[in-house]
Amino acid sequence: MPPEQLSSFQHDRRGALVGAKLVRKYGWKLGDQVPLKGTVYPGNWSFTVRGIYEGRDDKVDEGQFLLHWDYVNDTIKAALPSLADRVGVFVVNIDDPSQAASVSATIDSGFKNSLAETRTETQKSFQLGFIAMVDTILVAIQTVAYVVVLIIMAVMANTMTMAARERTREYATLKALGFGDQVVSLLILGESLTISLVGGAVGIALSFPLARGFFAATHDLFLVFAITPTTLALQLGAALLIGLSAAVAPAINSARVPIVDGLRAVT
Repeated sequence: MPPEQLSSFQHDRRGALVGAKLVRKYGWKLGDQVPLKGTVYPGNWSFTVRGIYEGRDDKVDEGQFLLHWDYVNDTIKAALPSLADRVGVFVVNIDDPSQAASVSATIDSGFKNSLAETRTETQKSFQLGFIAMVDTILVAIQTVAYVVVLIIMAVMANTMTMAARERTREYATLKALGFGDQVVSLLILGESLTISLVGGAVGIALSFPLARGFFAATHDLFLVFAITPTTLALQLGAALLIGLSAAVAPAINSARVPIVDGLRAVT
């Protein structure tokens, strides 16, 4: 943010810094009065927008509303003294990440057996604690995804079985001309992989606009919603797995059919 906005915020106890996302959502501008209704700290609060910050990259949360704790704390002292002078979370930066465990133990030992014992953990562990709250939902989504893959695999296997059955006479003719069983198997495998990879490529291509649309519809819930290289690799791997699995049975069966029986086959 511009330095003058930061300075204006620092000199106004009722000032607030707001993210660009909130500004776009509510149409705020510098100098606007923003009323808030307190829940944890009850009452009607009024703040003045003194600064608007933008993220350095798309991983910065632009949906925060930052204010002066001293203003809130002093007001609470007069109304609800029991809630004053209390802090929920401290963020501590350390120079050497390898010392995180020892630093955490030192901090917790300093507050041990006090009225405000602490539980110090890394930022990653802290965030994973929130993710664990929705672990059941994540498991359900993963289960549905696996079921969808299995259904697609069954459909693909049925398609390749029918295609191989319809070409039984063609494969028998190839064998009669001198082509080996391996050639027949490779033809079926190649057809299956081609179908699965083309379908996978279409799915990967559609993932990007769908992800952008989903993020636009749920931007208040997710800070970042992007398709990572790992996701693309999993998509490609799933397409390969489906193509290979669907081709195994028809490739083996077609290779085992005798030439005479194949030429007699009626499709």
